[in-house]
This record gives sequence, structure tokens and C-alpha cells, in this order.
Amino acid sequence: MPSSEPLLQVRDLRIAFRLGRQQRFEALKGVSFDVPRNATVALVGESGSGKSVSSLAVMGLLPEQTTLTDPASSIRFGGRELLRLSKAERRALCGKDIAMIFQEPMSSLNPVLTVGYQIGEVLRLHLGMDARQARARTLALLEEVGIPDPAARIDAYPGQMSGGQQQRVMIAMAIACEPQLLIADEPTTALDVTIQQQIVQLLLRLQKQRQMSMLFITHDLGLVAEIADEVIVMRHGEIREAGPAARVFGAPEDAYTRALLHCRPTLDARPLRLPVIADYLEGRVVAQPPQRQRGYAADDENVLVVKNLSKSFWQREGWFGKREFKAVRDVSFTLPRGKTLGVVGESGSGKTTMGLTLLRLHEASGGSAFFDGRDLLALSARDYHAYKRRIQIVFQNPYASLNPRFTVGQILLEPMRLHGIGANDGERVAMALQLLDKVGLPAAAYQRYPHEFSGGQRQRIAIARCLTMRPEVLVCDESVSALDVSVQAQVLNLLQDLQDEFGLSYIFISHDLAVVKYIADQVMVMRQGEVVEQANADELYRNPRHPYTRSLLAAIPRGAGRTSSLEA
Repeated sequence: MPSSEPLLQVRDLRIAFRLGRQQRFEALKGVSFDVPRNATVALVGESGSGKSVSSLAVMGLLPEQTTLTDPASSIRFGGRELLRLSKAERRALCGKDIAMIFQEPMSSLNPVLTVGYQIGEVLRLHLGMDARQARARTLALLEEVGIPDPAARIDAYPGQMSGGQQQRVMIAMAIACEPQLLIADEPTTALDVTIQQQIVQLLLRLQKQRQMSMLFITHDLGLVAEIADEVIVMRHGEIREAGPAARVFGAPEDAYTRALLHCRPTLDARPLRLPVIADYLEGRVVAQPPQRQRGYAADDENVLVVKNLSKSFWQREGWFGKREFKAVRDVSFTLPRGKTLGVVGESGSGKTTMGLTLLRLHEASGGSAFFDGRDLLALSARDYHAYKRRIQIVFQNPYASLNPRFTVGQILLEPMRLHGIGANDGERVAMALQLLDKVGLPAAAYQRYPHEFSGGQRQRIAIARCLTMRPEVLVCDESVSALDVSVQAQVLNLLQDLQDEFGLSYIFISHDLAVVKYIADQVMVMRQGEVVEQANADELYRNPRHPYTRSLLAAIPRGAGRTSSLEA
């Protein structure tokens, strides 16, 4: 076999899912692409474009209700036709010569087994190592992927590690058998900018050192421009454009590619409304749109005043001792009516804990939070019940926050019934359908279950559920991090429309500093539970004072036409 032949060749791949006895959904419609040896190819596109289906087809992980609709479909790896291999042959190949990093590490790692055992299992299964050899190799892998103190962390459980560390464990597991092809399916979606930068640099270093090929799946075009040699743009199960990354980003030929490149918020502009894909495809984009002014003003009416909010957790130490871990330390801020406070910081900085403590999902260790003249943290459980509807949260993980046994309709109707919203079920159903339309989901979604949707679609359902209660303050905890660029623009526009119409106030927690710059009036930077800097958004991005803030801004991907943070 000539060495110039691509490592992976996909030809005319057509895949459909059976939705019922007679219904089918065509997920891939004749997809063909190559992954050359020792190169990185990026698959980009919106949710439902077929990116992950393509990668799962290569891995042989598609569900049983999947059908190949064309006998001419072919997936060749190293000259072998994967679609003709037996299950045993496919299993031996995948995990050893082809490995995959999945999007959500906590859905892929077993929570009741240590990370060392799970990595060692791959080595024992595919390389025949004994327990001692596997443990020694696991320690080396954990060190290679940058896990601090591997000897101590090898016996940790996934839940005891941060999101970035969990993803590093997934990478260690994937490279354990030195695969020829590494498939990375949205490996940095839920990570903050500094950890994202570290993971990307780690993958690039490993790819170069081990001379792997890499298929990188993402909706973050800024990352693609930095990591990929070649780019494949997909939409609705078809390839719209493909070519070298420099050419695709520098001179995109397809209107859909141009739309993807320009729907992201940038650091140097804040239009009244973000453009969406349809605006570009239908020629509705304004060359120089009016800009929105942001910032707190001296005469703003405060809806929430937080003073010295603190939260500690206690960890067991030895047989009888315990140690205090201060997750949130004396955090103070104000939130005016109709304004947005952006909260940024790395994983473990206390952003989410601060939000959960405000909503009394954690018991505060100290401080106060005055809303409508009442200290929410001092109210009894009965008195606080009346405020639950008025202060809501959109959780970070849509997989864990939606009841898998409820249809979307039941998910949306339940909170309205509990809080007496709507005169009857007919009115509530109409409201639910209207909200689904606002967050970009069809009316048919009302009858479906959460598992039938992509991660981004589930997040839209979670946002719609929260909006059913017509809150006054909304805590958005990474609420758009899992969304592709067009849907992210739709949701940000929706949040802005609701704020303009109803005077809603947002606490917007995010690791995406471009999104925070777009939507926030004021930005609060947290590190290790403390506020290190707080200022109006324009001032903070233009003149960051704290070294930590400068390091966050410097980590923003600068590809795909995104302006350097320190130049904005």
C-alpha cells in the first residue's frame, strides 16, 4: 500500500435512523472525505449536521436502529474496509488503532471506578498488560497529559476531578494504545478558555510526537483555525465545503461557511442583534449594523445586592478530622434591573458555586443577598418558596437537568402547573409551543423525549423550561456553551429580547469571553473563590488591570477572524 494513501477514506456514506415502523431520518446523505496520515482534519457545522454521526460510523458505535442506505458506502482505514469486519474485529481495532475522545467526560467515565482502573482496563484489554504493568503505564500517561501529582490522582474517582482534568483522563485513555487515528468529538466545548487552550496544545503536541492523524469535531471555528490542516463544513448531512484550513477561512466559497464564520460574537463589535445563519443565506445582513451600548449607570435601580457571600465545604481528613475548603470568599456585587453581570474565571474559580448559593441550592456560609428588600439567604424555606419562580437558573449540563422520562411538553408544563402560570392547560400548551419556537425548536419537539435531541438542542429545551416561569432574575450557568454558533446567536438574541421587553436581569456565567463581552454590562472576574477584578465590560476588556484577567483574555482563540482581546 503506498504511503501517500490517506489513513482514513470515507466514501458515499449514507446513514438513516429508523424513527418508527415506517419513518426514517436520513442523517448522512452521501458523505465522502479523507483523513491524511499525520494530519488534522476538522469537521465543523451546526448541531444535527452529521458531524458526530460520521465519527460514530467510523468507530462502529452507531445504535442498532441505524441503517446503511447505500451498499456502495465505504469506510477504509489503513486499506481495510471497516464495514465488512466482524464485531470482534471491529472491537479489536477501535480503541487500539482508532480511539475517540467523547464530548462529555462525565458521561463517558464510570463514576464508581477510579480513573487509574479505567485507563488500565484499556491497556489490559488491548495490549495484554498485567495489573502492575498497566498501573506503571497509567502513571506515565497521566503525567504525559498534564495531570498534577499522578501518583495521588491515579486512585481518584472522576467526580473528584475538575472538568479539565476529566477531559485529560479521557485523552490519556484514548492515546493509551498509541492509536494511528484519534477522533476528538467536541473535546473542549465545556471548558474555560485557559483549560481549552491547554487541551488544544496538548492534543497538538501529542499528535506531533506520536505522528497521529486526528479528526477534530467542533462548532468553535476559532479553534478550528488554530488546530486544523484541512476543514470539512457540513450541514444537514451533506458536505457544503472542504479544503485547506487557510483557504476555507481566508476565502470561503460557500455562503453557509461564510455565515458560520460571522455569526460568532467578536471582541470588537456589539451589534443590537447578532446575525444568524438564515440572515446570510437569505441576504439580510447589514454591513454596518447599529451597536448596543453597555455598562452600569449611577442611577440604575438595583434588583439584587449581594454582600460578602461565602460558601465553604468540609472535607474529611484522617479518621476524625475535617478540613475547610472555601469555594466562595466574600463575593460582593450589585445587579441592576434590566442589566447583565458577566462572571468569568477558570474551572474551580467558584462561579457556579456562587450562582447555586444565591439560589439556595447550596447553603451559604456567610453574607447576604437582598432581593426586593428581603435577604434571600435569611428567609425560611416557606417564605423563600414565593421567590423561587422569580429567580431561576439555566444549568450547565442539559444531560443531567432534564428528566429523561418526561416528554418535552411535560418538562415545560410541570413548572407552570406548580406555580400557577396560565389559566388552564390549553393556555400553557400554547405558551410552551411559543417558547419552543423562540429557542429555535419545531413544534414537533413537544412530543419527543430528551434523548432524541443533540446536546445543543437539550440546552435550548432547558432554557425554554426556565422561561416558562417568567423570572425577574435569571442565572445562566454556561447556558450557551454547548450550542453551535447559529443557535447560540439565536439564544443570545432571545435573552436580549426578553431583557428589553420585560426588564429581566441576568447573571451570566461563562468561559466564553467573546460571548460575555457581547451580552454583559459589567464583568466580574473570579479566581479561587475571590473577585479579583470587576468593571464595566468595555473598560475591563480594553484595560484589564489584574494579571489573571490579562491571562484569560490572552487565551482566547484568535483564529477565524476573531480580534485579539488586548486590541479590542
